[in-house]
Amino acid sequence: MPERLDELNRELDGFVSLHRQGDVLEIRMVKPKVNAICRRFSRSMERAALYLQGDPDLRVGILSSGSDKAFSAGLDFHEATSQSGESVSGATAGGFGGITTLWALKKPLIAAINGPAIGGGLELALSCDILLMANGAYVQLPELQRGLLPDGGGLQRLSRRIPYHVATAMIWTGDRMTAAEAYRWGLVYQTAERDELMPLAWDIARRVARGAPLAQQALKETLRFVSGLSDEAAMGLRRDSKGDLASYRRMLDSQDMIEGQRAFLEKREPNWRGC
Repeated sequence: MPERLDELNRELDGFVSLHRQGDVLEIRMVKPKVNAICRRFSRSMERAALYLQGDPDLRVGILSSGSDKAFSAGLDFHEATSQSGESVSGATAGGFGGITTLWALKKPLIAAINGPAIGGGLELALSCDILLMANGAYVQLPELQRGLLPDGGGLQRLSRRIPYHVATAMIWTGDRMTAAEAYRWGLVYQTAERDELMPLAWDIARRVARGAPLAQQALKETLRFVSGLSDEAAMGLRRDSKGDLASYRRMLDSQDMIEGQRAFLEKREPNWRGC
């Protein structure tokens, strides 16, 4: 049985607050003042994401911020500078921020970037599947100016999302990228005025949730699998569906795959069972 939501909320250290509406879960970062990422924050984020994955009735997550000042200001330097040589992740599998290496999360996650997403804050957003951004917000990777690298996903993921030299210039210079620029480069799916951002996120989440649950998880799994493969190798997906592609194999053998096609032919909404 999944954990009770009210009980889990009490255990998230006041860093994360979960809000559920039907099959969508909002994971709201609420660490004062700007959601700086420390070990306890990372553990709370990981637990929240695993709750999303583990509850069969939940289909989609929204990562949001309860702060008017920022989506997340990144690494908590107060903790980092007081822990000589010690890892700051705090999460068992999710790595920095609790989700940057959480490969067990196969349900879609939407980032609603309401304000500055700086350093690790951008890395949290890059861990998500759909990025939305408020006009007036910005993203930034200023790590070189702080004596470190954005190795929690910034240098690994950003150059795969937008043109390589645009991404690396952001890292070299530490310059900010506005919402309009992020949309122009294809980093974010849509932008909105700040007061319209969360309604947009919920609307998209509900549309995503209409998809077949096994197919959704298979999509996330296979996108990771084909990343970096040649077209020829990637097109051999069905032939080579072994190893880590458990969700993909389940989808191919599922009643839901038959149900989706039958519902289309019968001109009705599908009745997904997740099997």
